[in-house]
Amino acid sequence: MTTGILALQGDFREHEEIIRRLGIPVQQVRLPKHLDTIDRLIIPGGESTTIGKLLVKYGLIEPIRRRAGRDLAVWGTCAGAILMAHQIIDGRPEGQPNLDVMDIVARRNAFGRQRDSFEADLDVPVMGEQPVPGVFIRAPGIESVGMGVDVLARLPESKIVAARQGRLLATTFHPELTGDDRFHRYFLEL
Repeated sequence: MTTGILALQGDFREHEEIIRRLGIPVQQVRLPKHLDTIDRLIIPGGESTTIGKLLVKYGLIEPIRRRAGRDLAVWGTCAGAILMAHQIIDGRPEGQPNLDVMDIVARRNAFGRQRDSFEADLDVPVMGEQPVPGVFIRAPGIESVGMGVDVLARLPESKIVAARQGRLLATTFHPELTGDDRFHRYFLEL
């Protein structure tokens, strides 16, 4: 089992460090041929418009779409969650490419601008009773989910911040920026 990490832009190195620490082989994904040896893919946080354009430039959108949720588990964090959504609202640049693989509606910058970034302890029942730390940096929110999508975590004001649809996982925060690897372990089990 090899985990791929989309390494076009964003905080892919932080994810790679955690996966390696868990003893799992890692492949940085920059080209379609890099997808051939992986059965899991992490799409990191970063700038969703830039990552989307680079997915197109390097011919990665269709190969990921074909496999996502089938023989390829996919986890999008922050910008990655935006790119996975069927629908993106609020501030989506005209023609922004996205993967459109998960039945969620994502709202860009749902919590405000960069200066509005924050941390919060999250209640994630599938990960036990201990709260999971969440780092929200110019974070999106998940406005709604479709049939077959499980909500894993919400903020107290009911904003959805983590969801799962089969082998697809979306978190609107950055688990890789904390010392807690439970979300990474959870993803490896999908």
